[in-house]
Parts: sequence; C-alpha cells; structure tokens
Amino acid sequence: MVRLSDEEFEGAIMAAMDTIPDEFLDELENVAIVIADEPDLDDCFGDGYFASGGEMLGLYDGMSLAERDSSYGMGDYPDTITIFKGPHERVASSRENLFEEVRKTVVHEIAHYFGLDEDEVEEMGYA
Repeated sequence: MVRLSDEEFEGAIMAAMDTIPDEFLDELENVAIVIADEPDLDDCFGDGYFASGGEMLGLYDGMSLAERDSSYGMGDYPDTITIFKGPHERVASSRENLFEEVRKTVVHEIAHYFGLDEDEVEEMGYA
C-alpha cells in the first residue's frame, strides 16, 4: 500500500488533468472534480470505475454531453467526478503506479462525461 498526503493526492489529480488534451478540457462544462477518502454505500450502486479486486477508484455522477438537451442548465447541479483516495492507495504497488492509476481513473470518468459507456472506455484501454 502506498500512502500520500491529501496535497500529494490532489497533485496526482492535477498531473492527470495536465495530460488531457486542451480540446477536451475546453469542453468540460458544469462539472466538478472532487476528492473523497472512500466511496460510500450509495456510490457502490453507481457507474463507477473499479480496479481489479473490486476497489471503486472513481465515479461520474451527472448527465453526459450525449444525454443533454436544450433544457439542460436550468437549475442543474454540476456533474461530479469523484476520485477516491483510499482505494487508490490500496491498489497501488508504488508511488508511480498510484499516479498512473489516478490518471487512468480521471480519463475514465471524463470519458463518461463525454457519453462513452464502459465498453467504449474499455476499448480505449481505460478499464
């Protein structure tokens, strides 16, 4: 298990965001990326990103771009991408591996924001 401070984990997410091409980042609208220590029971019923071994690493909660229509934005809460710290620490074999898993998780959840389903994300190599 690899342990990071909260600041280091946030840095891993920022580093992951830096790898996303600008043309995709420019399209992120009304979405917040947040950190949580652990998923809660309600999260486990959502469409999350699980590591082998069953650890939930991330979760996209919102309405993908593919699902939005002209009424979107009328009081809609921001979509959220939650990255879970504890599970990443437990599945990582090294600090470098943890940073790579965070990167994959961030890309995986952003792909859901753009409307890709689990099979499409897997085809891209992020499942």
